[in-house]
Amino acid sequence: MSRLKNTNNLSHQNDTAINILEMFGSVAEQTHSPSASKSAYGVNLLQEGEENIGQFLYLEGIEYKMWNTYDVHFYASFSLVMLFPKLELSIQRDFAAAVLMHDPSKMKLLVDGQWVPRKVLGAVPHDIGLNDPWFEVNSYNLYNTDRWKDLNSKFVLQIYRDVVVTGDKKFAQAVWPAVYIAIAYMEQFDKDGDGMIENEGFPDQTYDTWSVSGVSAYSGGLWVAALQAASALALEVGDKGSEDYFWLKFQKAKAVYEKLWNGSYFNYDSSGGSTSSSIQADQLAGQWYARACGLSPIVDEKKSRSALQMVYDYNVMKVQDGRRGAVNGMLPDGKIDMSTMQSREIWSGVTYALAATMIQQNMIDMAFQTAGGVYETAWSDNGLGYSFQTPEAWTNKDEYRSLCYMRPLAIWAMQWELSRTKHAQHECISDMKEEDIMSKYHDGYSKVAHLLKVKEETDSRSLFQLMYDCTCKRMCA
Repeated sequence: MSRLKNTNNLSHQNDTAINILEMFGSVAEQTHSPSASKSAYGVNLLQEGEENIGQFLYLEGIEYKMWNTYDVHFYASFSLVMLFPKLELSIQRDFAAAVLMHDPSKMKLLVDGQWVPRKVLGAVPHDIGLNDPWFEVNSYNLYNTDRWKDLNSKFVLQIYRDVVVTGDKKFAQAVWPAVYIAIAYMEQFDKDGDGMIENEGFPDQTYDTWSVSGVSAYSGGLWVAALQAASALALEVGDKGSEDYFWLKFQKAKAVYEKLWNGSYFNYDSSGGSTSSSIQADQLAGQWYARACGLSPIVDEKKSRSALQMVYDYNVMKVQDGRRGAVNGMLPDGKIDMSTMQSREIWSGVTYALAATMIQQNMIDMAFQTAGGVYETAWSDNGLGYSFQTPEAWTNKDEYRSLCYMRPLAIWAMQWELSRTKHAQHECISDMKEEDIMSKYHDGYSKVAHLLKVKEETDSRSLFQLMYDCTCKRMCA
């Protein structure tokens, strides 16, 4: 809190940043009061006249026992928002409240034995906990998820989608500070100041055995889409300054993201490593969610269709003639990316999300051929017998992992695209020049981002992880 004292030099015209800086102290006091300790924090975001329906938990899977695992809920949440929208908003309030929480108690990481804070201010937690849900978040402890690059972007995108679906302006107003903070927190991962976040050379996203460095198709695309969603949400809550500012940031990040384009698809990352040109099935995740929310595409239609065609031809059709779904990673030479366990897996939920993206582009036959691979594997008479317990993953050798998983609920994303009403795309129109927007709103935002920056770890990978990565690179060379 002592670091908040030097805010007097900020222009108070930037109300959002100033209000957030002043809010940090009061939030800490409220959440540690006796009354707050008797209930989960998300309920505190309910506005006057809103119904308290209680709170909702569901497991990631029977093998990964974590409640409301958020990077996976990103895919599964279409089922909740379409069928039980009040439960979806309840979950979102819990995570919005968690963004404002700081838990300095230490937990030990499995990957390298380091002790790190359980959850830092500004980071979206990986999950809402297990033994003491809501109050002790982040049961996951393989890596430090405070440094993951997808969670905060996924939070912003889901919040905006839920506001669009429900039209709940009170909800939007209640969670807007958490959205602003979630975006500002991510600034520390833009190392070169070009507007785009960079992955840090370890599996810092939902593919948590698949290392990624520099700008990535997956996390980078989600970041671009999230900046646009933040601008659109600012419009919903009447914050014109933030709408303009985040729109400018969206345009800047979008231009950097285009550098991953290789003429046919978006490279896995910009590292230049032996597998950075891997064809990732989920490379258009940001494009998928932006369009699902009624936002503008983050890549043009020609590139989107080309990338989807490549994924279909390689990741889908080169695996058992298209009867198993989409393998996560495929090399340009037509061989499966064997660099990690997850690059060579087929994820049922990602396959459904990919199919939903194809539906957006009116590639209907291709979409159902892709999704049909999951049916053939999990449900058909000639399949592998996963009915009613669809797993997270299987390989082309029919080895499965994690039954009764959350992510396959992404099949509802296909229904979403087939049935939803198309909305006009958001486009920010401002009468201010770019330099005026930057001079008026950048200082306050930067102050918030600076206060949220956490001390970097010397090396997030253990000796074992370094040896493993080195061995994989040699094998793939």
